[in-house]
Amino acid sequence: MTIETPDPRVRTWTPVCRAVALLLGPYAEVVLHDAAADQVLAIWNPMTPRAPGDPSLLGELDTLDPSAPDVFGPYEKLLPDGRRLSSVSAVLRDDAGRPSAVLCVNLDRGPLEHAAALLAGFAAPTAPRPETLFERDWTERMNDVIGGYVRAHGRPLERFGREDRLAVLRELDQAGVFAVRRAVPAVATALRVSRSTAYTLLAELKQAPELKQAPELKQTPENQHRHPGVAADAAAAARRR
Repeated sequence: MTIETPDPRVRTWTPVCRAVALLLGPYAEVVLHDAAADQVLAIWNPMTPRAPGDPSLLGELDTLDPSAPDVFGPYEKLLPDGRRLSSVSAVLRDDAGRPSAVLCVNLDRGPLEHAAALLAGFAAPTAPRPETLFERDWTERMNDVIGGYVRAHGRPLERFGREDRLAVLRELDQAGVFAVRRAVPAVATALRVSRSTAYTLLAELKQAPELKQAPELKQTPENQHRHPGVAADAAAAARRR
């Protein structure tokens, strides 16, 4: 507040005004207006040169219906320097229901808009991914499949059930991930399951009627040649058991 005043309305509402100013400052201006005299009673974090005693320019408030809403906004205001504000105004009435004061909070939107634009710039890709650099990166394909399933179904990995994991493994197999040696342990880690669980689910998957004819899931010499990763990993797991 810029000056001391004995006005009882200022004494009454100063704690509220200071609390709002402290919470939102230095980006919020809090102004207490005299509704009858149409002048500024007190101001916290002033954004313009106005001070207590200056005209409020609120207009005639004595015509407000006592039953009308007393809170207006948020609405937009513009400062002479071009800053945009989001403002709310609250009519404070006396015991007889007459407008006694008006409390206005003006929030500078500039820092918020700048932060939003900065975050949006970081969040949005600026160019397509160069596939020539990633076409051999099977971990990228693995992450794309698993992450895509999580986003499409809105279900985190911790809530995956058996059918979810089978569906993901099916997609990974179709993407050729299991053609890579040591892919199964990496997939198990990504799905947050044990290796034995991953091998069990893969074995179950190859028995699915719709995939019995899929060469990449059949245990044949041709399959072992085409998918050395799963074959080698499964053989190593069998030796450990």
